[in-house]
This record gives sequence, structure tokens and C-alpha cells, in this order.
Amino acid sequence: MDPVGQDINLNSPNKGLGPTGGVDSLTGVSMEGGATGVAAVNTLPPGLTEEEAEELYSELGKVEEEINTLRQVLLAKERHSADLKRKLGLSPLNELKQNLTKGWQDVQTSNAYLTASATLDDIAQSEAYKKTSETLSVAGQKTTAAFSTMGTALSRKLGDMRNSPTFKSFEDKVGNIKLG
Repeated sequence: MDPVGQDINLNSPNKGLGPTGGVDSLTGVSMEGGATGVAAVNTLPPGLTEEEAEELYSELGKVEEEINTLRQVLLAKERHSADLKRKLGLSPLNELKQNLTKGWQDVQTSNAYLTASATLDDIAQSEAYKKTSETLSVAGQKTTAAFSTMGTALSRKLGDMRNSPTFKSFEDKVGNIKLG
């Protein structure tokens, strides 16, 4: 039970039952199907007689009893379904994969996807796209060549610096600090 005094578990047959022992705390109706009486409610809505109210409470009790029965039947069916899936080797992950696959197939056959795909194909065949693609390809090749040249030059410069007398002297001093 939660702090307010009602069972909020959706799978519970006692869902909505208050601390009044099987009587719905909001309606005053017994969950076993009978009304506790109109006296449980202080005032009647205007234009409603006690007899009509009792009849409505009785009907409400029956409907709520049917709802409870349907919940129990649904729960039993869900358990049976889970057992069948387990016996067939179907796991929630497999079901998710199947749902995603079906969803993707639905997307691919949708009008919006087909229209967008045709538009993209048209764009890819256009002269502007071809020229832009060629320009970007050439720019990429030139950028790659520039970085390669710069990397080679930087590598050569670092090699020259490492062979310089200043660096050798510095390397000797650092080596002596480690040893000493």
C-alpha cells in the first residue's frame, strides 16, 4: 500500500482499494459488487433520488467487478503468452529486432522516404552537385598534400635540431641528472 492508503500496483487485484476493507474510498462501493448504501455519501447530486443513486452504485460495483475480472484474465493471458514465447525461444531482444526491422521496412516503403530518396537521387545527378563534389575532392587532395609536406618539413627540422650541439649538450645534462 502506498502512503495514501491505496494499492497503486496496476497488476494487483486490489488496485484502488482503500483501507476500508474492500470498499472503494472514492465511491463508497464495495468491490464485491454491492453498494454500502447511499448513506456513505453525504449529499446526492441535484435531481438524483436515493433509489437512483443506489441503482447507480450497484451498477458501478458490477462494472468495477468486471474490470477486476478482465484484469485477472489479461494477466493470465500475458503469462501464457510469455510462456509460449519462452518455449519458442523468442526473447524481448529478438522481438525488438523484429520490430525495428519491420519499422525500417515501413519507413523505406513510405511515401515520404520514397519522395526524399528520389529528390536526393535527382540532386546527386545534377551538374551543381557534380561540380561541388569535384571541387571538394580536389580541395581534400590539396589539403592532404599540404599537411604531408608540412609534416615532412617539421620532421626534418626536428631531426636537424636533435643533431645540433645545443640539443646534444642539453641531452647530456638531462642524462647526468637521471644518473646522479
